[in-house]
Amino acid sequence: MTTHELTEAILRLKAEKRAVILAHYYTPGEVQAVADFVGDSLALAVQAQKADADIILFAGVRFMGETAKVLCPERKVLLPDPEADCSLAQACNGEQLAAFKAQHPDAVVVSYVNTTAEVKAHTDICCTSSNALRVVESIPEGRNIIFAPDQNLGSYIEGRTGRKLIKWKGCCHVHDRVTAAQIEEMKAAHPGVKVLVHPECRPEVVALADVAGSTAAILDACEGDDQEYIVVTENGILWELHRRYPNKRFYPVELVCEYMKMVTLEKVYKALADESPEVVVPQEVAVAAKRSIENMIAIK
Repeated sequence: MTTHELTEAILRLKAEKRAVILAHYYTPGEVQAVADFVGDSLALAVQAQKADADIILFAGVRFMGETAKVLCPERKVLLPDPEADCSLAQACNGEQLAAFKAQHPDAVVVSYVNTTAEVKAHTDICCTSSNALRVVESIPEGRNIIFAPDQNLGSYIEGRTGRKLIKWKGCCHVHDRVTAAQIEEMKAAHPGVKVLVHPECRPEVVALADVAGSTAAILDACEGDDQEYIVVTENGILWELHRRYPNKRFYPVELVCEYMKMVTLEKVYKALADESPEVVVPQEVAVAAKRSIENMIAIK
């Protein structure tokens, strides 16, 4: 089928099956185009809870589908490609985090939402790049904090809050590959243009940013009067940037998450047609993980 035919077929299936599609900003543009809601990890978690549907299809990577299933255990949650993983989720498993907690028994455990359900089950409160600062600031001064698994986001939080975190040594393989030299080259090529950087980048890269923030924060930062921006995050965000700001120019550092790009329109169609692959999370894991996710969502 052509892209147009696939799109029409997906829209028809959504109506027939009372399905809702949630898509992350890093998925291909044609996938975002068929979604009922496009957002970052925090916004999508909130929308999963609100969804009035029998089926939730999560156009994203595996941990996102797990999060939706944990929050909505009575719904059928579909993931177009269960092999679409995340390097951060791979960096820490539940057994490893449990052992790390045992070394710091008095610490509050804050885990990035880019983790497996098993890790969330050993976590006190999750966070995303949108609310990480608020989450850490909500923990009383004097409490030790384990932050897993993104050491770059942890360093960003330390710099903004003055809190010392016990950081897990993991990173996003996409954002971590950006170097300060690349950003300096971009700035030289586009003098005076604001630099928008995701805090999963290395500290020396974040230090060169005019704005450091989540995908949602980067999108909002482009609302101002400037007509050009250097964008330092996964290139999938360009679809939404061009949709919102068609007359502005964006200069991306070429960053592609191969896992997010595994979510294709064909796979979305097939998942809806077959109602498979379905996300399954063991009940005992889901119950423990739900607490940490809901604690995150409650942070205002």
